[in-house]
Amino acid sequence: MGMPYAEPFSFLSLRFVLAIGLLGILALIARAPWPGWRLAGHSMVVGIFLHGIYLGAVFWAIDHGLPAGIAAMIVGLQPIMVAILASPLLGEQVTLRHWAGLLIGGLGLVLVLAPKFEFGSSGITPVNIAVCLLAMLGQTGGTIYQKKFATKVPLRTGTMWQYVGALVPSFIYALSFENFAFEWNGELVLAMVWLVLVLSIAAVFLLMLLIRDGSVSKVSSLFYLVPASTAVIAYFLFGETLNAIQLIGMGLCAAGVRVVMRTNHSPTKI
Repeated sequence: MGMPYAEPFSFLSLRFVLAIGLLGILALIARAPWPGWRLAGHSMVVGIFLHGIYLGAVFWAIDHGLPAGIAAMIVGLQPIMVAILASPLLGEQVTLRHWAGLLIGGLGLVLVLAPKFEFGSSGITPVNIAVCLLAMLGQTGGTIYQKKFATKVPLRTGTMWQYVGALVPSFIYALSFENFAFEWNGELVLAMVWLVLVLSIAAVFLLMLLIRDGSVSKVSSLFYLVPASTAVIAYFLFGETLNAIQLIGMGLCAAGVRVVMRTNHSPTKI
């Protein structure tokens, strides 16, 4: 909704600045504890990977013509990549049931995105594919780093430091290659409000809580629900179609997540 009216890294930089300001005010009002420089540094590293590299690379690839469906498919590999790395890097046990759930969810992802594939598009270039793979690796690295080094960081102030880290690469790129030009209108304002309040603050708060209290391989499986949710939202906001194959894919995404998240004991309350 917002990308036609702003350059990608200028858009992201403003988003991060607004998130930093709101989180800082929220932390001061709530008298939230502030992390030491070491933990703040860990949070900044998470932000560079999880927000700066991931979002920046996705925005850049789509802005340079990569179809959104192809981009979503590439970054949708993140749950499998996290599961591969969770055992050697974090010591998490990834069972056969987890792998089965990840594969079911992956199949669902393919079905949801299949109508959006544009293999004849000129935007499917080695550079765009490589940048999108970088985005997936950035999201994977940020998730694992958060679990390994930053779970003890206070939620509000730690998230604020994440966006300080994320702002660094996005602002440097925007300053070097963009003009910070914005065509302000209702759609751009709505997109910015949604991205800052709903995603940058509320959704990331929930993600950090889930990473803190659960295994990253399970938490990452929830990302299979993103393309399905996006398809439903796009149906209502942009008039995009939903066919039977996509609906089946959504069911498989949900089933895959259910298989991965199922436990034999009562879940811990957050």
